[in-house]
Amino acid sequence: MTQRRWRLATVALVAAVSAGCASSPPARFYALSAVAVAPPEARAPGLAVGVGPLVLPEYLDRAQLVTRESGNRLRIDEFERWGGSLRDDFLRVWSENLARALGSERVRLLEGELRYGVDLRVGAELLAFEGNDDGSARLKVRWAVRDGTGRHTLLVRESDDRQPVAAPGDSRALVAALDQLLARFSAEVAVALAALPPTPPETADQAR
Repeated sequence: MTQRRWRLATVALVAAVSAGCASSPPARFYALSAVAVAPPEARAPGLAVGVGPLVLPEYLDRAQLVTRESGNRLRIDEFERWGGSLRDDFLRVWSENLARALGSERVRLLEGELRYGVDLRVGAELLAFEGNDDGSARLKVRWAVRDGTGRHTLLVRESDDRQPVAAPGDSRALVAALDQLLARFSAEVAVALAALPPTPPETADQAR
């Protein structure tokens, strides 16, 4: 009798776990998209730019979307996820936005060994890229521009921007707001790159 009860309890437990799994909502996956923001002063068609690296805080370097609820509290939704690496997705869209804003076909990601010459390099440290409980999204990033060799820092800035989320609480609307923030940040960087004086010939030769 004891063994039979144990078997029945085991069967009931397995059934309960299976039912719980079956009732879990399916995960949804999101990707950032390039958005065209091209101020006239950002045009620099011949400029060769290397994009990267990008540093993320650990709480953003994950598969799930993140929302800051209040103060130091974060909400991490297991079923609302990035389709891949947020770092890679951010860099991909950032470089695409920069290319559009500059009007240049010479914007490339700095991955591994650099096998081509660039005039400028731009990298960043992402400080915030998330939703907020006030119905907004926030992008805060510290970024720097270096010459083509990577040895000389030409510019260091910090950008902090917010965008209302069209439908607060909706992940698709949140990602759309993050797209807008990344587009505006990209345009800001493009304007700064276009305003820098041309790279000295000797520096350009070293970069190549």
